[in-house]
Amino acid sequence: MSHRSSAARTALVVVAHHRADSLTAHTARRTAAQLEGAGYRVDLLDLHAEGFDPRMNVADQPDWGNREKTYSDEVQAHMQRVLDADVVVAVFPVYWQSVPALLKGWIDRVWNYGFAYGRSKPRLAGKRVLWLGLAGATSDDPVAEGMQALLETNLSEGIAYYCGFSYSSVALLPDAEERPQRIDADGNLLVGDAVAGAEREAQYAEFDRRAQKAVEEFLAAELAAA
Repeated sequence: MSHRSSAARTALVVVAHHRADSLTAHTARRTAAQLEGAGYRVDLLDLHAEGFDPRMNVADQPDWGNREKTYSDEVQAHMQRVLDADVVVAVFPVYWQSVPALLKGWIDRVWNYGFAYGRSKPRLAGKRVLWLGLAGATSDDPVAEGMQALLETNLSEGIAYYCGFSYSSVALLPDAEERPQRIDADGNLLVGDAVAGAEREAQYAEFDRRAQKAVEEFLAAELAAA
């Protein structure tokens, strides 16, 4: 697929963080720009900035006897944004080896029965998703391997493929904290000193490079499948 053909494609970039000055938000903005540079039209969905409420409610509770249920206006609008996207990129901090409540609640309410699952012909079939998870653990922390595996099981197998996505990739981005964190052999959390100056710039330049590479690899898989 050439850049010309990808120009007609849409990427929904979902950022799940409460601060606009966070590394998560920074990574989402850079990812959006990278996708635009690759020819995608980008719909940037900042869940916190748009005031999305992750709490389930009666209007959006699944009705197992009615897969045609009309959900709330808010959720219907978000469903349309997912339908309009060829690829979805979720950018989020890893909390307790999972996604934050803001993103989980968006999935709970929007990726709902009758829309994202519960049909013989999935409405989201053929779409592709990249999960960019920012982790405070250092890249050499043994916990990172298990975290990657848990996220892949939960997000790719438990959610994306269940909802008919044709491809799902989890990219774990460690070293996301200013103060390095790792678990020692006895299970103790070790928190180091915050980096500063040139060292800090180098750390975040490397972080940006890894995030960019993850998106590049995702797009390469997208091209290969076209």
